[in-house]
Amino acid sequence: MDAAPSSLLAHALDLGREAGALALRRRREGVAVAATKSTAVDIVTAADQEVEALIRGRLAAERPRDGFHGEESDAAEGDSGITWVVDPIDGTVNYLYEIPAYSVSVAAVVGDPRTDGVWQPVAGAVVNPVTAERYSAWLGGGAWRSVGDAEPQRLQVAETSLAQALCGTGFGYDADRRAWQAAVLTHVLPQVRDIRRFGSAALDLCRVAEGSLDVYYERGLNPWDMAAGWLVAAEAGATVSDLLDGPPRAEMTIAAPPALHAALRAVLRDAVEQVGPERVR
Repeated sequence: MDAAPSSLLAHALDLGREAGALALRRRREGVAVAATKSTAVDIVTAADQEVEALIRGRLAAERPRDGFHGEESDAAEGDSGITWVVDPIDGTVNYLYEIPAYSVSVAAVVGDPRTDGVWQPVAGAVVNPVTAERYSAWLGGGAWRSVGDAEPQRLQVAETSLAQALCGTGFGYDADRRAWQAAVLTHVLPQVRDIRRFGSAALDLCRVAEGSLDVYYERGLNPWDMAAGWLVAAEAGATVSDLLDGPPRAEMTIAAPPALHAALRAVLRDAVEQVGPERVR
């Protein structure tokens, strides 16, 4: 099997397009909550499950030696050195409410995505089926955005000052986590132009790459939330890390152009120190 990043990206894009079309059809047919996960507001729809099953089935047929790590089904190890990290519908609450800010995120990674600091995406695609936007990247090959049948345009981040930076973030499903995140936000908000919360981490990371957000941070991301978007942002020139300048992880994910990243990371570290540890029930 071809493990070249450019070849893996071709698979990711094809899977993202097909899965996105299925998600959009199911949304037009009507959506209901199929189950809840971590809390009563952490929902999964039948479409989430069906879309992931489609992607997993295609990969099993086309790349049977690869591993799989998705949001809605059990992980499976492979022996090729490649694992596919998949969020079938990133932004499920937006999907439920028919807010056009959800995406299919498909990434090929090396290393075990279940262990922080040992894995890295090498190819990834984020597809918004409503707007027909496709964000893609492969390691060393740059980051790209296309809409519909238009030619892909290369993405490159641009620096500004933190005071002029539009900052994206998100909030968890657990009420105590949201309270902690809101407390941190009170320290960040006076330091930036304004805050946006769109509801899809994968798309937020891609927005940093294209410049419709200048910076982004969030606590609580899983590998499937960040894998493809992390690579898109990084290949556009962003620094993507945790609070200590290691790889992004659940404790914190920060994405921004390099100078802005340093400034935002300093603000966040100070905010976290002042707010104190997150309360866990």
